[in-house]
Amino acid sequence: MPLKTCIVVVGPTAVGKTSLAISLAQYFNTEIISADSRQCYRELNIGVATPSLEQLQQVKHYFIQSHSIQEEVNAAIFENYALKAADIIFQKNDYAVVVGGTGLYVKAFCEGLDEIPAIDENIRNQIIQQYQEKGISWLQEQVSVKDPVYFSSGEIQNPQRLMRALEVVLSTGKSIRSYQRQQPRERDFRIIKTGLELPREQLYQNVNHRVDEMIKQGLIDEVKGLFPLRKLNALQTVGYSELFAWLDEKISLEEAIEEIKMNTRHYAKRQLTWFKKDSSIEWFHPSSFDTLKNFVTGKLD
Repeated sequence: MPLKTCIVVVGPTAVGKTSLAISLAQYFNTEIISADSRQCYRELNIGVATPSLEQLQQVKHYFIQSHSIQEEVNAAIFENYALKAADIIFQKNDYAVVVGGTGLYVKAFCEGLDEIPAIDENIRNQIIQQYQEKGISWLQEQVSVKDPVYFSSGEIQNPQRLMRALEVVLSTGKSIRSYQRQQPRERDFRIIKTGLELPREQLYQNVNHRVDEMIKQGLIDEVKGLFPLRKLNALQTVGYSELFAWLDEKISLEEAIEEIKMNTRHYAKRQLTWFKKDSSIEWFHPSSFDTLKNFVTGKLD
């Protein structure tokens, strides 16, 4: 049988992955698997830049608003979900498109992850409570002491990643790094990796503009509706935690919006740093659809 092919499109937030992936999926007459750790939550919409209803009608998407913020979602759960989705797509098509900016999810899909033992719920809840009370500096200090291996190479500005590292080491006594697979798992389909990038100044302008648009679209009302659930792990994320701080009267609305912009820019920078370590990714300008399409089709020969 001819080999099935998965076309992966990665890149930082606000670079233009969604529209290009839709064009790619339409060209290959196929469907999209989202590799975004936040767009999978059905209670979140504006603040995570979920594809519009029109976009979702153009091409079927998997892992978009598929889970509740009350559920645990992590890279291992995504790996299992995405492989099943790929199987469904491959039953009717030779190609599938995976698009997203969550590096660990893309890695899980392409290479697999080692199994991490179950985490003690009490430990997880205590870490979340302490983080909410003491902030990211407390998290960083705890991880630096308890898991220096992760702290030396992990995303130490990302509270969700820090909490994950801390809960694993406290529950298992081992660094989360010891569970992360060194030998990639072979997939039974071909993977072609592409990445989108813009000059940093343009990317940061896109980020700032997107945040302003989110506010106009009603992000504040969305966050107000989630305020009673703000302690959930899924809501410890950019665009929500800053506005929760405003609703808690810790900062002004203007400060909250500026912090969303700043934290999103920092996140985009971390995403690029992660993806640039992968030498198998071929990079393109988001407006260069034809060039990217020709690169992919050339790989299929």
